[in-house]
Amino acid sequence: MGTNRRDFLKRTIIGTGVISTGLTACINSEDKSSGKKVGGNGYTQKFNMCGYATPKLDKVRVGFIGLGMRGSGAVKRMSHIDGVEITALCDIYEDRVEKCQEILKEQGLPKAKSYAGTKEAWKALCESNDVDLVYICTPWDTHTPMATYAMENDEHAAVEVPAAKTIDECWQLVETSERTKKHCMMLENCCYDFFELLTLNMTRQGYFGEIIHGEGAYIHDLRSLNFNKEGYTEMWRLKENFRNGNLYPTHGLGPICQVMNINRGDQMEYLTAMQSNDFHMAKMAKELAAEDSFFQEFVGKNYRGNINTTTVRTHKGKTIMIQHDVSSPRPYSRIHLISGTDGYARKWPTPGKIAKGHSWVKEDEMKALKEKYNPEIIKYVGDMAKQVGGHGGMDFMMDWRLIDCLRNGLPLDQDVYDAALWSVIAPLSEMSVANRSNSVDVPDFTCGSWKNNKPIELTLKSGGTTKVRQLEKADAEEQLSI
Repeated sequence: MGTNRRDFLKRTIIGTGVISTGLTACINSEDKSSGKKVGGNGYTQKFNMCGYATPKLDKVRVGFIGLGMRGSGAVKRMSHIDGVEITALCDIYEDRVEKCQEILKEQGLPKAKSYAGTKEAWKALCESNDVDLVYICTPWDTHTPMATYAMENDEHAAVEVPAAKTIDECWQLVETSERTKKHCMMLENCCYDFFELLTLNMTRQGYFGEIIHGEGAYIHDLRSLNFNKEGYTEMWRLKENFRNGNLYPTHGLGPICQVMNINRGDQMEYLTAMQSNDFHMAKMAKELAAEDSFFQEFVGKNYRGNINTTTVRTHKGKTIMIQHDVSSPRPYSRIHLISGTDGYARKWPTPGKIAKGHSWVKEDEMKALKEKYNPEIIKYVGDMAKQVGGHGGMDFMMDWRLIDCLRNGLPLDQDVYDAALWSVIAPLSEMSVANRSNSVDVPDFTCGSWKNNKPIELTLKSGGTTKVRQLEKADAEEQLSI
């Protein structure tokens, strides 16, 4: 879309009265090469969910959909948080539901209602009157349908990453959350990792000066897991790799967006993405098929390239780089790089390091920085989080913070605009890759409210009242060994 046409549409919308008092109309943008729409044509914000707090819930009744790799772990973590009632468990496979019922029994908690046996069983869970929060841990293409259905049934939605696969789905989440005034939080656990929380608080205290640039990534060799017949149900995760783009951007991107106040003082303007060829996955499929006919259906597919590099420019002239690579023999990394006018931080390789100038701060100074800047949430539940587990404790801190906010009637750290924006990187990067890395405009899901939205302040000044149930010694030792 050319600039003149965009300006013309803006003038037309204003002239026809689409913009009303206190509301901002969103203009459709499109890839300038293909003309493909990226959404938001004439959408008017119904209600600003950023900073919105729903009424307090003394008890948070939680229903879980999807009890495989992520869901069963979430049930166990939530069983240690006071104020949580696990009222419903749902999975296609009944044995998974029964295993999670055993988790509740071991924790001395009452049995939850079971929903199982069909691919539509989750709808009955959402339609019941027994749930305040629906916790979704299912394959990617079900995330938006389930989250929107939960909100339509007067329930908050907590949905695993990514929250949406398409641009239209991102807008569906935004529209539904605004209309129902129900929270839709993407479960971006990396925002609650220890170093990420430390650097967020240091940023808020001005340690790094003004943030100029950030980098995040998901670099994780998943070949053996994606091609494992006993791994993801119906090999759904492998099938996702038939798309060419930055398919899983949120783990590295989420913490960077919080540090850079994206959606809350600044906004992404446009991105460009470049991707290598595939040098591993098609070859692996062919080799496996030669030994096992099960893999024959995966031969000859157009697998995504090894590495995707996506770069973003913000309205305030700052930059973000996001990488994705799940098929190269590389050490795990989320990068988590912050570059400011006065300082610099990077986590991977671990442990995270801080710099002021050309040299990293020394070990004793790093220890002092942690003592000074570690946020309250780490001091309050950090040790317990390490015992309960979940990627070193960050999963538990995420769950605890979500419940504490709902119980205290506080805004969530991640709202529906974050879920939509962080997820939309995948389809936008696909568009850019398909068009020789030409730039693509990024939709503004806040409809201009980012200019006045306040940055998140992850403090416990108005919360921190939710207790945790202590682990038995044997349970703690088992979790620490994972």
